[in-house]
Amino acid sequence: MFKQRVVFVHGAGSFGAAAWPKQHGMALDYDALFLRRHGYDPVAEPLETDFAADAAIVLCALADDGRGETGGHVVAHSQGAIAAMMAAVDRPELVHSLTLVEPACLSLTADQPATAAHRALMQPLFDVRQQLSDEDFHREFVRRVFAAHTPAQAALGAPGPEDQREARRLRLQAPAWDAPLQIVPGVPTLVLTGGWEPLYEEIAGYLRETGALHRIAPGGHRPHDSAEGNRLIRGFIADVGRQQHAQAS
Repeated sequence: MFKQRVVFVHGAGSFGAAAWPKQHGMALDYDALFLRRHGYDPVAEPLETDFAADAAIVLCALADDGRGETGGHVVAHSQGAIAAMMAAVDRPELVHSLTLVEPACLSLTADQPATAAHRALMQPLFDVRQQLSDEDFHREFVRRVFAAHTPAQAALGAPGPEDQREARRLRLQAPAWDAPLQIVPGVPTLVLTGGWEPLYEEIAGYLRETGALHRIAPGGHRPHDSAEGNRLIRGFIADVGRQQHAQAS
């Protein structure tokens, strides 16, 4: 029986299948691929962000799977949404649907108030990141982003003192507002947010105005870990899959 492909693109912190604990079971019904973005490796040294390389990883996962089928659904979290959108702009025929969870697509909303305030807060830190140790950057990043949202700090997957690799990887991540993003034409899109942070609600509002469906589920920065968020993701992909199958019949 043919299974539609679903490609999962992680954000910061955990990567691969570990970033999607509630979606593992989708492999029973779909050809599920849990990607590792550029610079994320359990052994090799972390690398600086390469938005184009991340998009290429997504497109490679959507390429011919050996059965003569191409394309699939893409589910992406936080900065992973940048790669997902770039891939969909480049090859929209390969992307059956987009599910963007708390998308860090700040370059789309650069002139809007919450995004502008976030950049004003974070740009000075990024400007000096080459002069900071990995640990100092990580500590200050978490303080600035999550000071008012203690539960969300844990959701980021902040490393303990023994895990220097995660701290280094965070310091090497480029600011999301530098990503070369465009609106994706004609691809069914769900935006899932946690309702906890105006920044992500602002981005979701912008995408909703361009045709995306927006839903809110509990869970802070990881609403896909909640039962409701997981249900919304699965339901959206199933609905789009049924519609596309009916159109092809």
